[in-house]
Amino acid sequence: MIYLANPSRYVNMIYRRCGKSGLKLPVISLGFWHNFGYNDSFENMREMVKKAFDLGVTHFDLANNYGPPPGSAEENFGRILKIDLKGYRDEVVISTKAGYKMWDGPYGDWGSKKYLIASLDQSLKRMNLDYVDIFYHHRPDPETPIEETMEALYQIVRQGKALYVGISNYGPEETKLAYEILSKMGVKIIVNQILYNMFFRYPEEKLFPVMEDLGIGATIFSPLAQGLLTEKYLWGIPDDSRVKKSGVFLKESDITPERIEKVKKLSEIAKERGQSVAQLALAWVLRKKVVASVIIGASKPSQIEENVNSIKNLDFSEDELKKIDEILKR
Repeated sequence: MIYLANPSRYVNMIYRRCGKSGLKLPVISLGFWHNFGYNDSFENMREMVKKAFDLGVTHFDLANNYGPPPGSAEENFGRILKIDLKGYRDEVVISTKAGYKMWDGPYGDWGSKKYLIASLDQSLKRMNLDYVDIFYHHRPDPETPIEETMEALYQIVRQGKALYVGISNYGPEETKLAYEILSKMGVKIIVNQILYNMFFRYPEEKLFPVMEDLGIGATIFSPLAQGLLTEKYLWGIPDDSRVKKSGVFLKESDITPERIEKVKKLSEIAKERGQSVAQLALAWVLRKKVVASVIIGASKPSQIEENVNSIKNLDFSEDELKKIDEILKR
């Protein structure tokens, strides 16, 4: 059956301008880091993407190495685009990245011009696209001159392979330098995709001020700390959890009694606000105006719906923020 998007999908979603660009992103985006590889259910992927789009989630975030195996998330998304979203291409923002190991040898990793341009060409083929909306350099390269990496981003935009470019995992000084170099070429970095959540607040001190000053927006990955900032681990580790399945990015050692106690206290505030812990955590990240969007992961459509419902209450009182800070500092 042909998919027809929900005609009221834009009614409730909130869209924020990404930095000082003209691009608006939904405050909730769907990421393909997990659950979109070859070993996952393709029909479940389709249902998650359609559910997201029906709720006004117009931004889908990928990377060359997402899977497993690397490249499979982009291939699966390309299939979904062809089957379900082909007629909606101009209503969606598709982003991908390169910067981590993708293939063997000296040209399949980091930030050389050869790697970045070749990787994006491969990504476009996997997704059957002429261009992506945002292309990111996925991480700083300590060996390649940053001028070369920025030249690659410049070339990608000038060739029409990406409408906008961004960086990911760049710190304050790296962000400022990258922005200045690329700006002199006539292209602006509009976004930095970074890790930020209640358990990782490093960007608040130096990175966010630099980004605000330069007019760069933030897209946030792991806003729920790989599931720690949910009710999932309050009473032990479920057999179907990410920890049990892989234990690569979230390990049992990360689930400490101290963190669980903090989540329990956060859940009390969440209940008072009529939210789940996950909804509270997403709303808390979005309190920062530099944040254009939080990128959620999901394993089923209902999780997407729950997370999107966080936008029903994004406002915090000073008393609530004070209580949250006290919990997090313990």
